[in-house]
Amino acid sequence: MKTILLLIVALFAGGAAAKPAAEPPSAAHSPLVSYDRAQASESFSKTVHGGILHIVAKSASNAEQVRRIQDYLRQTAAEFQKGDFSSTERYHGPDMPGLAQMKAAQPGEIRYDFKRLPDGGQIHFSTEYAPLLTALHHWFDAQIAEHGSAALPEHSQHHATPTE
Repeated sequence: MKTILLLIVALFAGGAAAKPAAEPPSAAHSPLVSYDRAQASESFSKTVHGGILHIVAKSASNAEQVRRIQDYLRQTAAEFQKGDFSSTERYHGPDMPGLAQMKAAQPGEIRYDFKRLPDGGQIHFSTEYAPLLTALHHWFDAQIAEHGSAALPEHSQHHATPTE
């Protein structure tokens, strides 16, 4: 009888251990961003001076989503301008390509300019320093590899030239 009980306990314990781990939270509802990623499109474009991150609502009439995107981008640009990259570290980890150089930049060596758009917003990353430009491009490449980059042709109108 003891042997049967031990076998039953072992089977239940083994079955519990074999259960798959809980699914991670959906990227669409990440607690690290204030907008619904499933209802937004993200575009990462490298430029000769750095790059441009666009985040736009899939439905421009979704005023709450547009506001959340704009708040997120405004806050991110302000944090980056102060040298605070903790939000990107929480999301992507501390070893993201280009991040160490971005963190080491002196104030003013990289600009992070937020701009509101009717359907969301953008951050224009720019520098005049070649090593920091390389770091920005590595960071953009890593963002594209992780998130992809939606084609947003209508947003080319917000830039004087493709190389802005």
